[in-house]
Amino acid sequence: MQAYKKQPLSLALLIAVSLAALLTVVILLSLIAYILIKGIPNLSIDLFAWTYTTENVSMTPAIINTITMTLLSLLIAVPIGVFSAIYLVEYARRGNKLVKVVRLTAETLSGIPSIVYGLFGYLMFSIALGWGYCLLAGALTMAIMILPLIMRTTEEALKAVPDTYREGSFGLGAGRLRTVFRIVLPSAMPGISAGIILAIGRIVGETAALIYTAGTVAGIPKNLLGSGRTLAIHMYALLNEGLYMEQAYATAVVLLVMVVGINALSSFIARRVGTKEEIR
Repeated sequence: MQAYKKQPLSLALLIAVSLAALLTVVILLSLIAYILIKGIPNLSIDLFAWTYTTENVSMTPAIINTITMTLLSLLIAVPIGVFSAIYLVEYARRGNKLVKVVRLTAETLSGIPSIVYGLFGYLMFSIALGWGYCLLAGALTMAIMILPLIMRTTEEALKAVPDTYREGSFGLGAGRLRTVFRIVLPSAMPGISAGIILAIGRIVGETAALIYTAGTVAGIPKNLLGSGRTLAIHMYALLNEGLYMEQAYATAVVLLVMVVGINALSSFIARRVGTKEEIR
């Protein structure tokens, strides 16, 4: 405190930062408490029936569709995003103009509204390719949407790995490919997993892009070319109809638990993978 007394501006900044952090935590806890208070009393067994009807308004098909959409989108976007970042950081020459163009493009794509992605996916996959409303069209659209996020976070994570790690590996006779996959990637895994977790949150909570591509059918499609609504779209539809407000709050509780669970599982897997690679 003696140092802050000599520098009043530093004390003011400390107070401002502390208040901002406190306000953020209070808002987050308030939202969670509101959702739980309004939603938990409305949870019932009928909401988890296997088949959706207008009587039970089951969310089980939406839960299955959400998990399918998340896994499929990540299966497409993560390899492309991670390998692109590896090329930009580890293989491309520093100062390369192509690298600057790719980074500028990724940052630009990150700022595009989701409804624009939805319109693009609708025109490209649903109309031009003739797929109609289907999970595959939604997954491809979501993969394009989260690709810049995964690529940029992976790139920053790789750049944060000290060059001494690479130099030590090269000094022991390892090639560039082995160095990247055995030394650099395990060290960058926390940053990469953070990007993947953010991408999962965006997929699970997305509505605008998926309404135009995956559709709003309240059922489990027989294949990836069938239409189906995710949990976020299911909640939006219930609220929009205005007849199932209690069920919509219950859906919000399940959506919140689902997001937290998927993020925790992703973090656990990332930590285990990173730990195993470091041991090796």
